[in-house]
Amino acid sequence: MSKLTGEEQPAPRFLADCMLGKLAKWLRLVGYDTVFIHDATDDQLVRVSVRENRILLTKDHSLAERRMVRGRCCFVTEEGTGAQLRQVMRDLDLRIDESMAFSRCPVCNSEIEQALKSTVEEHVPSYVYRTQEQFGRCAGCGRIYWKGTHVEHVLQALHSRKKST
Repeated sequence: MSKLTGEEQPAPRFLADCMLGKLAKWLRLVGYDTVFIHDATDDQLVRVSVRENRILLTKDHSLAERRMVRGRCCFVTEEGTGAQLRQVMRDLDLRIDESMAFSRCPVCNSEIEQALKSTVEEHVPSYVYRTQEQFGRCAGCGRIYWKGTHVEHVLQALHSRKKST
């Protein structure tokens, strides 16, 4: 919600520079649309940020100071993915919408759609198929997802954030 108008604002969309690939993955896991272009130049990052109205996440001080990204940039100073996630959430005053968590593919950023268990049997390990009931399929790359240990790691980082704020 906007502090000024009280109206719902669309969720921010992000663009992570080459030093923040793991952060991009974690932001996707908590439901934020986050583009990561591994080999982009600084000029390309600025253009994408402006053209697609994305908040640029960077550890590069000179990139963060560019005029075109002022006001749409978060200079990440923390080390470690969990600490970086907490910093971005704190600095941008973001909240986690648990209903959006695990709704984006951590690999390609596309949305994850619910998949019937019967349609994934040939695509997941037999143990996973036997022990899991809910599955998702990435609309972009087709990867199959289920709630495994990666879910626990991200949730631990988020709970750590809640305790520290």
